[in-house]
Amino acid sequence: MLTRKQHELLMFIHERLKESGIPPSFDEMKEALDLASKSGIHRLITALEERGFIRRLPNRARALEVLRLPDSIAPGLNAARKFSPSVIQGSLGQGGLGRQIKPAPSRMRAAGNDDDVVATVSIPVMGRIAAGVPIDAIQHQTHSISVPPDMITGGTHYALEVKGDSMIEAGIFDGDTVIIRNADTAQPGEIIVALVDEEEATLKRFRRKGASIALEAANPAYETRIFGPDRVKVQGKLVGLIRRY
Repeated sequence: MLTRKQHELLMFIHERLKESGIPPSFDEMKEALDLASKSGIHRLITALEERGFIRRLPNRARALEVLRLPDSIAPGLNAARKFSPSVIQGSLGQGGLGRQIKPAPSRMRAAGNDDDVVATVSIPVMGRIAAGVPIDAIQHQTHSISVPPDMITGGTHYALEVKGDSMIEAGIFDGDTVIIRNADTAQPGEIIVALVDEEEATLKRFRRKGASIALEAANPAYETRIFGPDRVKVQGKLVGLIRRY
């Protein structure tokens, strides 16, 4: 349970990241919450971090990442350790996104009736990703798809089409399109796009085994694969998916 001020600060940081991809400054947070000093913001940030709602990124100024929102705001998006996908049902790239979202001026609008407008963001589809046997590394952009803006957090995003069934227990199926946020580091338990030996791209859960990196499937039919740290490059983190029906 969050206090009112903790909730207000979390939502302010979340909205600012959605709008600009840059966390607000402490002065901006102090002004938004009408606090007398920045020490109150420091206490609120610490409380949110201890409760697992945000994370301070090391060695970067003003670097905050929202890990989850209160269940009353986003009941299907919160999983600190286990991914529970935010699924958009409909036809890929056809504007049929399954829900309506208030349009934002900086985002493109999907084609359709002016009385029934859906705000969307266009991101590139960069080929296929293995959730099973190895396939080729990430390809060049093949086409673009439109996704709801609330699926996009701060940073650069791209999409990949899933091939295979090794992540089915994480709710990721063959034929799904996953939404990936660019990143070159990951925390244990996060689902990532990993590039192995500069040749093979795969979608797996990131773990550490001593000095090695383990790529863990979410299907008991597949073994966890362990590599030296110099063989695996993190290419991005999973933030959502689109499923065709």
